[in-house]
This record gives sequence, C-alpha cells and structure tokens, in this order.
Amino acid sequence: MAEKAAPLRIKDASTVRDVAARAGVSASTVSRVLGGTYPVAATTRTRVLKAMRDLDYVVNAHARALGGSTNKTVAFVVDDVTGPFYAHIARGVEEQASAEGRLCMLCTTHGDPQRVLAVVETMREQRADAVIVVGGAWEDKAYQDRMTHFAHALDRAGSRLVLVGRPPLGPGVPATVVEYDNEGGAFAMTTHLLTSGHQRIAYLGRVPGLSTSSQRIDGFRRAHELLGLAPDPDLILDGAFNRSHGYRGARELLASGAEFTALFAATDMVAAGALQALREARVRVPDDVSVVGYDDVPLALDLFPALTTVNVPHEELGRAAVRLALHRAELPESGHLVLGTHIVLRDSTRRPGH
Repeated sequence: MAEKAAPLRIKDASTVRDVAARAGVSASTVSRVLGGTYPVAATTRTRVLKAMRDLDYVVNAHARALGGSTNKTVAFVVDDVTGPFYAHIARGVEEQASAEGRLCMLCTTHGDPQRVLAVVETMREQRADAVIVVGGAWEDKAYQDRMTHFAHALDRAGSRLVLVGRPPLGPGVPATVVEYDNEGGAFAMTTHLLTSGHQRIAYLGRVPGLSTSSQRIDGFRRAHELLGLAPDPDLILDGAFNRSHGYRGARELLASGAEFTALFAATDMVAAGALQALREARVRVPDDVSVVGYDDVPLALDLFPALTTVNVPHEELGRAAVRLALHRAELPESGHLVLGTHIVLRDSTRRPGH
C-alpha cells in the first residue's frame, strides 16, 4: 500500500516580533520603522527592512490605517511627466522611495493649479508618507493659502508636504523645501554672456506669475544691473517652457527686426525650438547669434550645436525630497535645502564677431 503523503504545511505569517528578533532590535523599534513618524538610525532602519524582506513580512495595512499610520507611499506631483526636467527628478524620487521601502505614486496636473490642490487633498486622504510637489508655484495668494492649509493638514496626519523647485510657503508652515539656486544660475549665465561681449541679449520664454520664471528673470536683470546695463524690454518675450513656444518666439524676434547677438532660452526645450527657427532663417549659431538654455537635460548634448546651459541637479533634488520628508532629523534648521547650479559651456556660444 502506498505511503500517504504528508499534508502541506503552510508557514505562519511573520510577526513584528519575528522581524525584531531577526534584526536584533526591539519590537517598538520595528514599529517606529513601519510608522515612519519617529527618527530611527539609518543602520537600524536598514537592518529592519532587510529582516522584513528575509521573512517576507507583510504589514496589515488595515490595522495600520486604524492606528493612524501612513500607507508607505510617496506621492510625486508634476505638471507633465513627459518633460525631461520632471522625468529626471522623478527618477531620483523613485530610487530613494524604493530604498526607503516606499511605493512611489505619480500624479500629473497638466499645469492646472486647481488640479494640484485636488491631488494634494486626495493624497492626504490616502495617508501618503509624503506629498512631493515639483515645479514652479503660481504667485496667487488664494493658491498659496490653500497649499499652506494642506501643509498643516498633512503634518497633523503624520505626513509631509515637500516643495521641490518652489519657494517656501512662509514662516511656521510645516513643509520641507528642496530648491536649486534658480536665480543664481540665470545670473551666472547672463554674466557670462555679458562679459563675453554680448550687450543685447534676448530672453525667450518668460511666464508671468510662475515662480520659476520670475526667479530666472530676476537673475537675468541682476546681472545687467551689476554691470551697469539695462536689458531691453522689447527683447524679453513671454511664452511657455516648451519647444513650440521657443520656435514661435524666435520667429517673432527675427520678424521684428530686433538686434540681438545672444538668446537666453528659459529652458533647454525652449532653446531646441529656437535653434530650429534660427536654422530655418539661415541664422548661424554661434557665428551670428549665441544661444543658451537652462536645465541641462540630456537633450542639450544632442542639439546642434551642443547647447551651453545651466546645470540643475535633477536626480539629487528627487532623492533629497524623499530623504528629508521621511527623516526630518536631517533637515536644515530652516527646513529649506538649496542645491547649487552651474553653467556648462558647449558649442552654442562664442564672443560676438569671432
């Protein structure tokens, strides 16, 4: 008679105590790592997360929600994920979120300020660990007031609002700000052009009411003032941060007959459109007109000629946003981190007349 097979034994689910024993820490320390609301040493957190993976530990999400904890997700809110500026920050956010044992949720707003507010409110209801909003803020008091309200609401829920590439909401607002030296980058680039002999510089792609644009224009103007010059207002054209506006704006400049020896495009994408318009008009770059951009996205190297631009540390912005949201003990006292920018000289610029 054949021997009867032993019944399959299903291993009992691991518990917090199992994780604690494997990591060599207390159960309360494991709970702190899971909750994400109390500071835990990085080495300890790493051991706990490894123990969870080794034991295939699964958190009871329903119980955690009842206990008031967050849901181990990080929300990343952008205008348009297809833009290279946002895409490379998103990579940094995703990499750091994954290293922290968080799921990254992507939300797009298509440039609609009301959509930003709606997404932030939804993420608050979903109890995300952090809500990271990327890109310039609209300089509108009602919008700022509403964002301030959400910052406080997220803080009460144990979450954190993080503003990337945006100015602070004001003193006492519980929001983390991770910026780059936006105005400084525009100042450095404009100073480079002016000291190279370019006295008439066109600026293409100003967006009235958008903080990112205002800061870049401030840097552009400050560089002129420092050298005792004044930018020609007729050479500053409004538009948007995209290729089509760069193309149309450059065509408009050329059609106006305005004299300029350099063109400062508000972004690399604006520069791409401008280069096409100049090429179609048989204006040589940089022999006739020097062209510069801002952001230093990978496209800048592929343009012809290779684009002189301002480097922004995209991926580090994303990583820092997640890291500082989850580990507030690492925050600067101001709650505000500013990363540096620098100009990258390539083939699209030279001294006029050379």
